[in-house]
Amino acid sequence: MSEPDNTLILPIVKYGSSLLRKKVSPVIDFTTLAPLIEKMFHSMNNENGIGLAANQLGWSLDIMIVNTLDCENEEDPGTYVFINSTIIDTDGICAMEEGCLSIPNIRAEIKRPEKIILKYQDLEENYHEKSFSGITSRVIQHEMDHLNGKLFIDYLPQSKRMLIKKRLMEISKTRKTSDAIIL
Repeated sequence: MSEPDNTLILPIVKYGSSLLRKKVSPVIDFTTLAPLIEKMFHSMNNENGIGLAANQLGWSLDIMIVNTLDCENEEDPGTYVFINSTIIDTDGICAMEEGCLSIPNIRAEIKRPEKIILKYQDLEENYHEKSFSGITSRVIQHEMDHLNGKLFIDYLPQSKRMLIKKRLMEISKTRKTSDAIIL
């Protein structure tokens, strides 16, 4: 197996960067997206992630990628590219543990809708509407939050945010945290 091309791997933007708190812009010019998306997949895979939003690489564009092919018991496994996405319907509620490449070593149980219907564009600018459930639905919602300037820790009650305050400060200063925590 060949070594990964390091020119395709970009650093993940970490907690503390203002880029993670800004709503991204819609994609208008699709002609330059293919190499960006290739870098997104390489960067996500390098970090062992299953989802990534464009602003996590420093691009203020409405693009997210998801790869749930290796997730056990996944209802909608696949590799997806979503551009200019909108959740148009939700159903149910499900609590599940989440983590984030931009907030390393912090995980927490978060409640989100169990099923979603997503409207999005593909690389050829075609529009689609598709229903998702399971981990794929969860990852889409997590990445959609990124595109809107929201982080999974924003769902935590104040008491739990206080527990991770020191670790969040450490991430914003050093881009990592020394200790893992599950809330």
